[in-house]
Amino acid sequence: MRKKAKNNRLKMKIKMTEIILNIVEDEPRWAENIADIGAVVEEVKEAAFTYVKAKENLPILQAEKPLKVNLCLSNDAKVQELNRDFRGLDKPTNVLSFANLDYADFAEQNSPFAEIELGDIIIAYETMAKEAEEENITLYAHFCHLLAHGFLHILGYDHIADDEAEYMENLEKAILQKLDIADPYVQE
Repeated sequence: MRKKAKNNRLKMKIKMTEIILNIVEDEPRWAENIADIGAVVEEVKEAAFTYVKAKENLPILQAEKPLKVNLCLSNDAKVQELNRDFRGLDKPTNVLSFANLDYADFAEQNSPFAEIELGDIIIAYETMAKEAEEENITLYAHFCHLLAHGFLHILGYDHIADDEAEYMENLEKAILQKLDIADPYVQE
């Protein structure tokens, strides 16, 4: 059973740049297994961007234009194809993120447009469900974790080096705490 986010915990007195989500659901099991998936995505988006904006001084979150994120709720086959084509890994993974901030000409490419496109997040249903079962957590909790992880990637965070990984994990834990979701890195 999913826990409802406490709205009073998410309200902070900071001016938030508008975040526009473009959600594509190309795998029917998402809607069948996570109730009101659109509302869940909005809750995670609000928690992630509000927390990062309050904690970090990211210039992109001070933008005068709305920020756009493309989210694809997909399956292992699609994620494996993308992972192979863009990362050279011919296997599915739980979440892929393609951050436009990673490109040197990001600012110039976005300057003529009304919105700033931050990037794309693609989550594989089967891999996510398998991991949730193995970790004995709900689909809801694992989905929220993977989505928060994806949002952090498109904001420029990474986990290649150990110190980066620890920092990113701490951000994830704080965001999930705002949603009343247990620390995903604690082994029981």
